[in-house]
Amino acid sequence: MASSKETIIISLGGSLVAPNDIDIGFLKNFKHSLKKYIGSRRFFILVGGGKICRNYQKALLEFGAKSADRDWIGINVSKLNAEVVKQLFSGYSYEKIITDPNKKVKTNKNIIVGAGWKPGWSTDYDAVLMAKNNKADTIINLTNIDYVYDKNPSQFSDAKPLKEIDWKSFKHIVGDKWTPGLSMPFDPKASKLAEKFKLKVAIINGKYLDRLEDFLNNKPFVGTIIS
Repeated sequence: MASSKETIIISLGGSLVAPNDIDIGFLKNFKHSLKKYIGSRRFFILVGGGKICRNYQKALLEFGAKSADRDWIGINVSKLNAEVVKQLFSGYSYEKIITDPNKKVKTNKNIIVGAGWKPGWSTDYDAVLMAKNNKADTIINLTNIDYVYDKNPSQFSDAKPLKEIDWKSFKHIVGDKWTPGLSMPFDPKASKLAEKFKLKVAIINGKYLDRLEDFLNNKPFVGTIIS
């Protein structure tokens, strides 16, 4: 049986799960935060590859690997990260890792964990498809930045944080090209599709889980809403 609870997609950055080693402390805190809402919400958690993934991709590039090959290794790393997250929510989580975001998942479990799907598709893009196919209108992108900025803050000291931005303006900032391992608040291809499906995306720094809880409690939060 499928649940009638509100469904929220969480795109969980791999660099939060495994910045270097697996971050056990973060994962325990993440579970503690999310358990408060399991009675009223259903969560699809799509786990990324993160820094470890980019290290592998860099090594493959060094040895002449094609884009698709670099993508595949990223997908496999995201599956490893997803296995850890699925185990973290053992008892609450669906028994399989979802890799095809086009599949509707029918289960009474309130945590469904997903990983990368196929070359050319980022986990952001997968999250958008997962939202469409499982009747969710909100994606929370847990990442390692506080806000979306009007330009790259690592290059421009006068970059301004944005609390809200529409999809048209956001696409102007991120452009329209995606490559494996690209690090952006939300990838360009996914943004185009999210706009088409009228989805709301919240960009939240996952290192501060009180911000995630503020968002889930419909309180003002530190982060950016793209809609």
